[in-house]
Amino acid sequence: MSEKRDYYEVLGVERGAEPDALKRSYRKLALKYHPDRNQEPDAEARFKEVSEAYQVLSDPQKRDAYDRFGHQGLGGAGYQAGFSNVDDIFSHFSDIFGDLFGMSGGGRQRARRGADIEYPLQIDFLDAVHGCSHEVSVPKHKLCDTCSGTGAAPGSQPTACGTCGGQGEVIQAQGFFRIRTTCPTCRGEGRVIQEPCPACRGRRAVPVSEKLKITLPAGVDDDMQLRLGGKGEPSLGGGPPGDLYVTVRVKPHEDFERRGLDIYSQVPMSFPQACLGTTLSVDTVDGEHELEIPPGTPSGKVFRLYGKGVSAVRRRQRGDHYVQAVVAVPKTLSDDEESLVRQLAELQDEKVHEKGFFRDLVNRLKH
Repeated sequence: MSEKRDYYEVLGVERGAEPDALKRSYRKLALKYHPDRNQEPDAEARFKEVSEAYQVLSDPQKRDAYDRFGHQGLGGAGYQAGFSNVDDIFSHFSDIFGDLFGMSGGGRQRARRGADIEYPLQIDFLDAVHGCSHEVSVPKHKLCDTCSGTGAAPGSQPTACGTCGGQGEVIQAQGFFRIRTTCPTCRGEGRVIQEPCPACRGRRAVPVSEKLKITLPAGVDDDMQLRLGGKGEPSLGGGPPGDLYVTVRVKPHEDFERRGLDIYSQVPMSFPQACLGTTLSVDTVDGEHELEIPPGTPSGKVFRLYGKGVSAVRRRQRGDHYVQAVVAVPKTLSDDEESLVRQLAELQDEKVHEKGFFRDLVNRLKH
């Protein structure tokens, strides 16, 4: 590679290539020829050539000079015209690949926000249907009042970390590859505590229990979450606090089953009521409702009560209530009842057990 190649040829792009196209090509080639990834004899030279080409073509003034006068337009300094030394190459390289490898452009990391908290809240079935409010005590932390969240004992101050020089990051180098990582000594904070605060023991925060009023809208369902911004854990680095996520846990109901916005239940009716028809009082989430049972209703018949279900959260929509009428068969019969049932069986020419068999069977089942 004694003769310098055209920079556009090196990057494999056209002369009118846009900056984004230059960057994409540079990323691809830099990874391909990086000495830590490519052990071919000319990999290092190729990597330097690609880095030099991109450094020139990514700079509008240098690119204009190169387009007009070629390599001579850069002063004829060859590789040094692009980079002053190897560190300069990797300073540029780390900027390009920061999003891929988690590297930053230098300096301390931005303060992280506090952690989020999940709080399970168990409520009754009807409270979920109609909405409710609950006062809860959420276990969390707050910044220590004694040290004002510094973690250092009163009268003392944290000192700059000697490992990273207060930057919160260290540079790890492998051959030509340099990566910024979080400092293992200070864990990215850039400082260390020599005299811990006696109240928080240097942790900068203390456990507390915060009382909050949680208001849930009508229609909430099991596993739904309510987000309360800024009610999570505090940030230990000066960032914003986290959020509180209240996870709803709905207790099952003895009579109602919920499926989406619809409610399902059963109502018992006697054989005469099924045959002759009647009016039954049915429990709904809004109270009792009169349900007309027409004559000849079979057991298992489902009736739909429009608009008697659950309201949708944040929408003007409400489900329905489906009531299944089920014939309730008595477990025991009086003599008169048994006589009437047998008369009906005779009229309908139905075969039944002899008199006394049913009662004996019931007695046996009881014992």
